[in-house]
Amino acid sequence: MARGDLTDAQWAVLEPLLPEGVRVGRPPIWPRRQLIDGIRFGVRTGVPWRDVPVEYGRARSATRSP
Repeated sequence: MARGDLTDAQWAVLEPLLPEGVRVGRPPIWPRRQLIDGIRFGVRTGVPWRDVPVEYGRARSATRSP
């Protein structure tokens, strides 16, 4: 866990508030918590998604078309 990532207690509060996925097919590549931490990193630092560290998910994985 990086310095600005969600703690387990914060994730326990946030996770039930997220909508359930209705997409069928293959499972997601990146866990939701990891992607949310990446989004928070981008907002906190002001970098574009392509410059967010890869441990938060690749830039193409968030915008991949079917």
